[in-house]
Amino acid sequence: MRLLYSLLYSLAILLVLLHQLWCARRDRRHIERLPERFGYIAPITGQQTRIWLHTVSVGEFLGALPLIYRLLARPDTELIVTSTTLTGSDRIRASLGDRVHHFYMPYDFTRAIRRFIYTAEPDLLVIMETELWPNTLAECHARGVPTLLINARLSQRSARSYSRAGGVTRAMLSRLGGAGIQQQADADRFIGLGLGPDKIQITGNIKFDQTLSPTQREQAAELSDEWSLDGKRRVWVVASTHPGEDEIVLEALKLLRQRGLSAEQLLLVLVPRHPERFDRVHSLIGRSGLSSIRRSVEEQPSADVDVVLGDTMGELPLMLGASDYVFMGGSLTPVGGHNFIEPALWAKPLISGPHLFNFSGVAKMLTDAHALTLVNDAAELSSAVYGLYRDNEQAQVMGQAALEVAESNRGALDKTQAMIEALL
Repeated sequence: MRLLYSLLYSLAILLVLLHQLWCARRDRRHIERLPERFGYIAPITGQQTRIWLHTVSVGEFLGALPLIYRLLARPDTELIVTSTTLTGSDRIRASLGDRVHHFYMPYDFTRAIRRFIYTAEPDLLVIMETELWPNTLAECHARGVPTLLINARLSQRSARSYSRAGGVTRAMLSRLGGAGIQQQADADRFIGLGLGPDKIQITGNIKFDQTLSPTQREQAAELSDEWSLDGKRRVWVVASTHPGEDEIVLEALKLLRQRGLSAEQLLLVLVPRHPERFDRVHSLIGRSGLSSIRRSVEEQPSADVDVVLGDTMGELPLMLGASDYVFMGGSLTPVGGHNFIEPALWAKPLISGPHLFNFSGVAKMLTDAHALTLVNDAAELSSAVYGLYRDNEQAQVMGQAALEVAESNRGALDKTQAMIEALL
């Protein structure tokens, strides 16, 4: 079964490589470090304990950052941090520089993984969330490298997908040394796929353990003053949108303009999830008839600007902090939603679409606390934002409720670190 998987995977990677070559016409970074994808990395010297931490992209890396800081403080320990995406790689380098060894995650080919392990010589592989690859876990197991899945979650949809390759999935999960899982419902799905209950610990979500530094708060306050024209208008941030959502959001803004909320009263900050969509969304805003600026070109919007296109990297946390209301994307289309925890830590009232299967647990906590409003279309979205605008006291209550949910769910970081220490 794993041989069949490897064959199908090889065909898929061929398509991925063709796509990367296509993307390299605009940005050569897509192919500049291609050998790393096949396990060719520079040798790492030293005899310290070496932890390999895989964070697939920006969201997983940011969620793991508090854990990374703790592990860096561990005596005689060095970190190898891998990512899959270019944006994830950029964020790792910008945040940590040479404090860690950073590479792209090798493709899940046996020889590529074997080559990477031989050169990197990790003492432990820690995988953030549910980035599971059969050949990677098989090679780690064969070479005596324990593996730990942390902050794991598994939606019903993902469980069904894994169950279709039951033999491969069971073998893969059997090779895990342990799993720190967010909630019991996720654990039950993993057990149903073949993960031994003795390997599981319910840790909660380590993203709740993030903290906001005084510098972040100061920078967010400065940005808020700029965007709000020193408090004269409200700021609505729409974060991590996917294709099909931007049109709905822009239509909702038009409906708000029809209700009488002018650009001087409400500013929309629209942040697409993927950088390759920035130009496309900018053109979409222009065709909608709304005025806009690009954050990368002009930092401060004037009073007649309807939309700021958030087309910079690494600024989303500050944008969330500078907002009055936050809509989280990936939820008006069946993507599964995105992380609510960061805006909750900023004490922001939250709005989302109905497709939340990737974050169902956190979403339920927030809706039960009356901190999150769910909407289905542009009309409902405009009504939700209009209601928050008209009732600022209620908006503050919702934001405080979101913060209380975040604060009350801390503690996963300690449990996760204890699991790492046990395997080391």
